[in-house]
Amino acid sequence: MRLSRSFAPLLAAAALITVVPYEAVPHARVAARQPERPEPFGATCHTRVTGSEVTAYCHNPYVPADRVRLHIECARWWDLDSDGALVEAGPAQTVRLTGRCWKEVRSVWVSHQQRTP
Repeated sequence: MRLSRSFAPLLAAAALITVVPYEAVPHARVAARQPERPEPFGATCHTRVTGSEVTAYCHNPYVPADRVRLHIECARWWDLDSDGALVEAGPAQTVRLTGRCWKEVRSVWVSHQQRTP
């Protein structure tokens, strides 16, 4: 059986496409968008409980200011829990936060808030 001259080039092209790997064929490149990384934020805080008194030191190593607040939960039901005032820790700044209960301290934590422009 003889192939006509019009089908021979089509057959050769189809055979070549199926044999050539995908990577060898040039493709249009689309620039992928890199996800925007958030700027580092947040002071590192260390708390110390001595009896009924609480002290926290927060150091902010980053450029954006961090507003920190000390929260104290007291062990006795009649002893009032407290939430301290917001204190701004600027870049490369260490701040000291203090508070107390009348008797024992149950838990202590520091919350962080980023200042909005």
